[in-house]
Amino acid sequence: MTELTQAWGVATSGCRRAVVIGAGSMGAGIAAQFANAGVPVDLLDIPAEGNRNARAEAGIAAQLKAGGFAGPGPAALVRPGNVEDDIARIAEADWIIEAVIENLEVKRALFAKVAPLLAPGAVVSSNTSTILRELLTEGFGADFAARFAISHFFNPPRHMALLELVAEDGGPAQAFIRKAGRAVLGKTVIDCRDTPGFIANRIGCTWMSIAMVEALRLGLTIEEADAVQTVFGIPRTGVFGLSDLVGVDMIPSIWGSLMGELPAGDAINRFDLPANALVRDMIAKGRFGRKSGAGFYRKAADGSREVIDPATGEYRAVQPVTVPGGGKDLAALLADQGKLGAYAREVLGEVLRYAAAHVAEISTGPAALDAALELGFAWRKGPFAIARGLDAASRAALTLPAMPAVVKDAAAQDPLDRAKAAGAKLAGNASAGLWDLGDGVGCLELTTKMNAVDDGVFDMIEETLGRMGGAVKALVVGNHDPRAFSAGANLARFVGMIESANWGAIGGFIARGHALYPLLRQAPVPSVAAVQGITLGGGCELTLHCAARVVHLEAKIGLPEHTLGILPGWGGCTRLTARLGAAKAFAALTQPRPAGSAREAVTLGFLDPATTQVVMHADDRIGAAMQTALAMIDGYTPLAPERITTGGAEEAEAILAPRREMVAAGKLSAADLAVQEHIASVITGGPLGGELAEEDLRALEARAFVEMMQVPLTLARIKHILETGKPLKT
Repeated sequence: MTELTQAWGVATSGCRRAVVIGAGSMGAGIAAQFANAGVPVDLLDIPAEGNRNARAEAGIAAQLKAGGFAGPGPAALVRPGNVEDDIARIAEADWIIEAVIENLEVKRALFAKVAPLLAPGAVVSSNTSTILRELLTEGFGADFAARFAISHFFNPPRHMALLELVAEDGGPAQAFIRKAGRAVLGKTVIDCRDTPGFIANRIGCTWMSIAMVEALRLGLTIEEADAVQTVFGIPRTGVFGLSDLVGVDMIPSIWGSLMGELPAGDAINRFDLPANALVRDMIAKGRFGRKSGAGFYRKAADGSREVIDPATGEYRAVQPVTVPGGGKDLAALLADQGKLGAYAREVLGEVLRYAAAHVAEISTGPAALDAALELGFAWRKGPFAIARGLDAASRAALTLPAMPAVVKDAAAQDPLDRAKAAGAKLAGNASAGLWDLGDGVGCLELTTKMNAVDDGVFDMIEETLGRMGGAVKALVVGNHDPRAFSAGANLARFVGMIESANWGAIGGFIARGHALYPLLRQAPVPSVAAVQGITLGGGCELTLHCAARVVHLEAKIGLPEHTLGILPGWGGCTRLTARLGAAKAFAALTQPRPAGSAREAVTLGFLDPATTQVVMHADDRIGAAMQTALAMIDGYTPLAPERITTGGAEEAEAILAPRREMVAAGKLSAADLAVQEHIASVITGGPLGGELAEEDLRALEARAFVEMMQVPLTLARIKHILETGKPLKT
């Protein structure tokens, strides 16, 4: 596998090549996501003067700058062009996505050119957020309509997980986009009815109208209203902060369009946001939000935050808000008899009643509606999940109707979900568990905070090793925590050991990892790490000792121990040196930050391209890892310990020479150089070097780790990152 090998599931998705028409931020971002999956894509726009492909090329460049690509490599898969010279490329594609301006006639004129060029089986979709599918397909015939869908992406396409789909029920476009949207683009695909605003914008924009209009009517300050919203589970921006992010100047067009499509009695028309006097005044004064540097909030000259005062229209300092229930107790807030409680009851009641009234009209059910709000607007819980969690008094205060039950899709469960539902636990303790996924595949699940590695995890690895080759024919290492595969060792534990100078305990903890991790790598059955989120330090080392890896595209992987004044102590130095050689291992071990994606982790050396598969949808990891493990069982040969050729002090000095120059130039501190000297000495085999066994290099790791823990600055570094989450600058 090279860096651009296709992601897991792409080969069976039916999407071998794509075309995206429209090279703005949305279209170019969608094209970048195809490339991130390893799928070639043409990005077309209208021709420019001179360089006729300039608009498409600018879209690619903008995505490189904005982070739409998961590293620089995927950009090579995007071929720029224009809709006059290169329109014939449509015949090569399986999926053509239109992402041009929101104008019905412009879109229909484009589809008239696209339709005759479609290859057999190809599908077409529009990224509209406001125009109905029936209007886009009118007059194009039944075949085109069956192959046409609305695929409503959210910006930025790489990171926003929701894809709303409006397609002919049971038709080829629906089946194709459901599958390819997940496997290729990593999206959770939600079926929507062909109604204005679909699901997320219909409910989300209505919520924003209700929340903003009612806050101003009831005389709340902007920060009071936003503080109340966060108790509902809305992101910390609140509703007014979200409006700044969207753009206050977009309210007349986005809300106006939706309002025009819906009946006069609809809540979005009753709570008329575009007509609000403050909103109109802000637009007239160019206070558009973040894009203009000032909206409902702005940053003052001294860096502090200011907020607009609705009574005067002028800015003032943001004031702290005390919310009933401490900002975490929704029931206490709803029971409050002051203005904040009244506001909370009015807004939440209107939104929940609105969702209940329209769920059947706009979606396939409460679960789909909740998912759309959770993924499209980042609500912690959707409306029906919120209602389900209310006590009787809160429900009565909101005057809610009978709310339909939320039925989860059983097909969405992965093998670990099913194992847990069946109670198929083979062993467990407070830190980890071993589950039976079926077909002889076990799953080692870490369950500590951020899945940090501790003695309990080591106990469960030891228990698991004892079952491998018996009941466990293959092993998946993975969990359901969306934040982290494993953040590494529990640093707080090291603080106590350092402060008590218990160097023996530190050495023993390191020795245990050195004993168990290689046994996992050399086990008689294959092991596959299912990786997502933060995967750092000892968590990264755990993946390095598995036989293979299935990694979500957005995993953040690295060995940042050098920023703490130490080095990887559980075989990370050894494994990277064995695979990459000392010079490349040193570059990886001294990276200033973790890799920002699985693709980048391959480039930087943290992942072995030969034994790593990228997966685009995080929820597919466990299933993909299980399939990978099953495929490895027959004929599996355990991985043997390696001998590593090292160059000793001479090689270390060659590696360190550029870093010494950085110190002389003031670009690297002497303290950081001292840490890097330890790393270089270990990976080059100590002063003498030579051909060493893995265990010899691990012994050097362990000795250096304990020595580096005894440097006073190391304790300060560890405490600083525990307190601030950021490395200490030295």
